[in-house]
Order: sequence, then C-alpha cells, then structure tokens
Amino acid sequence: ASAVLASVSRALKPGGRFVAEFGGHGNVAALVTAMRAVGMKRGGDLSLAHPWFFPAPDVYQSLLTEHGFTVRRIALIPRPVVLKTGIAEWLMLFRKPFFQQFENEADNALAETVELLRPSLCDAQGNWTADYVRLRVEAVKP
Repeated sequence: ASAVLASVSRALKPGGRFVAEFGGHGNVAALVTAMRAVGMKRGGDLSLAHPWFFPAPDVYQSLLTEHGFTVRRIALIPRPVVLKTGIAEWLMLFRKPFFQQFENEADNALAETVELLRPSLCDAQGNWTADYVRLRVEAVKP
C-alpha cells in the first residue's frame, strides 16, 4: 500500500485528487472465516485463506497522511455481490491455492467450506452473495 501511495503522489500535481475504491476491512469476512475453519480442522496454512490487504478507514487514512495527502472522504461501504456462478466457483477462482494445499482432499475441503457458508451467504432460491465491503477514498495532494 505504501509503494502504491508513493507512486500516486509522484504522479499527481499539487491539488490533484486521488479517488479509489477497493476491498476494505470486513471484505469477504465470512468467506475467509469459513476457509480458516476448514484449514484449522485440516491442519492447513491459514495464511492462504487471506492474502489480501483490506484496511480499516483509520489505517488507510494514516497511510494517506504519511504520504502527504489530505483526506476529504473515507468510508467503508457494504456492497453485497450476487455470484451468478456460485460460491464454489468464486472460491476456486480467488483462493485455489488454499484448497490445493489439501491435495487429494481439496474437493472435500471445498465442499466443507461451501456448507459452512450456506446459512449466511445462500438464499432460499439457491443464490449466493459474496460479503464484499469496499473502502472508498477521496484525497488531495496539497
């Protein structure tokens, strides 16, 4: 995050705006929690369940300030996203390495994760929704 903000600062003229939206604190929390539960049960590498940086507003605001920005707005925005292809496909697209660590048990680990998520992320019609939370930022380079 620090290297990105240093690059953004170099690219902007004084008075230039930096506007961004990306995963914030709590993004895919249910998904990560379910994978961690499966990983703990199976003795897996839990770091493979959450390789991302999803900062809280105060954490990112501090980073912006350290890089000389003035923060105009910063907020977490819940943005549930319906997954047309389902949750198993999302998990394999974004976290395949987590499941691959279990080798010939990968399919079972995936099925366990899906069942852990079903009560909170699947509706009565079988539609899956990812628990996305976005961090929206507007900052200015003085």
